Amino acid sequence: MNAQLQRNRDAIDQIDQQVVELLNKRVLHDGGADEDTVLAKIPQFNNGPLTDTAIQSIYRALMIAGLDSKAVLVAVDITDSIDEKIVCLLNQRVQHAAEIGKIKFSNGADYYDPTREAQVMEKIASLNSGPITISTLQSVYREVISASIALEKRLVIAYLGPESTFTHQAAIRNFGVSLEYQASKTIPDVFTEVENGHADYGVVPIENSTEGAVFHTMDMLVDSDLHICSQVYLPIEHCLISRSCVAEINEVHSKDQALGQCRQWLHTHLPNAEWVDVVSTADAVRSAKKSLGIAAVASELSAQHYGVPVKVRGIQDREDNVTRFLVVGKTQVRPYGGGRDKSSLVISLKDEVGALERTLRAFATRGINLSKIESRPSRKKAWDYYFFIDLVGHYEDENVQSALSDLKDYCPFVKWLGSYPEVGRV
Repeated sequence: MNAQLQRNRDAIDQIDQQVVELLNKRVLHDGGADEDTVLAKIPQFNNGPLTDTAIQSIYRALMIAGLDSKAVLVAVDITDSIDEKIVCLLNQRVQHAAEIGKIKFSNGADYYDPTREAQVMEKIASLNSGPITISTLQSVYREVISASIALEKRLVIAYLGPESTFTHQAAIRNFGVSLEYQASKTIPDVFTEVENGHADYGVVPIENSTEGAVFHTMDMLVDSDLHICSQVYLPIEHCLISRSCVAEINEVHSKDQALGQCRQWLHTHLPNAEWVDVVSTADAVRSAKKSLGIAAVASELSAQHYGVPVKVRGIQDREDNVTRFLVVGKTQVRPYGGGRDKSSLVISLKDEVGALERTLRAFATRGINLSKIESRPSRKKAWDYYFFIDLVGHYEDENVQSALSDLKDYCPFVKWLGSYPEVGRV
């Protein structure tokens, strides 16, 4: 069985090398067709098993970056030949991936494997000699992997909705467009859908670089049996969206985090407008569509989805405004290795002198780097706190296990939340 697995992986490695070379060749050749024409034509080269929609999503990811500045105009049959080869190779790739999936699933593995995906993205980057950027190439392969999973299993992803919210965008950024997405009204609903088996994974926001932690998610991580499987960093650009001109806006609707990320801009440009906290940015856009005098703070994608004009783009107070999202599920992710794993846990401390210092020493003496520590009221009793910790390392690492063993001796509560690859940071 291991030999069969390796044969398929070797075949995929050879295919990927060819695909990367062809993709780089493709962006240097301009067949004179626009994006819509290319996307309409690509299915002609597709003999399966990939669906036409999957092939188009893969090409759309490539075409977002556009042709290279050094691209030369060539006869259309030249670009058609390149496209046909790419589509043929990608179909061969997913067939080998399906064989690997069958072998792994028969041994109890999940179809979604964040560690394997991180390894694939690392390999793809190493094969690339340009001119395509690594980020564009990885976006293309995100859709390739998404299409491969969709052929093997109906994978359902719950996310904090409605559709077109930033969480929806983060979910697609992580899983690609080929999987099935299910909007949930609240963060607890996302966890419930996954716990009950109505969804395979959930995507929720955990922190923003401007406004800090999302407390509802932190609270659910304490109470839920789900694990953190992966993380997604999404740059956030907020827009002012309204049917009214800026001077006529008297209410600004959005989620509390979004309003907070635009606080200075709103105070400066709409000092008299009332802020209205709503369930989601998409709800805010729907309100702005329904009533004059109301504006929403949300994404341009949300404005396009609901057909409401964007009045001002980029109103967030910081240009480096980034939100970190978590993928939660029942999967326990295997180590990536090389110091590229992150683990999250939550603990409580005894109310005594030196409790926090003793806890930190358990990590420091073992050379474990803590990338984050944040307190949150436990809601069990007054002035009792949980401490959320992110550290560099995997739960299975010997030094991490040793540190956790120490913590259990003097911390009333210790819970491992998950280990996952530390990749994708903006």
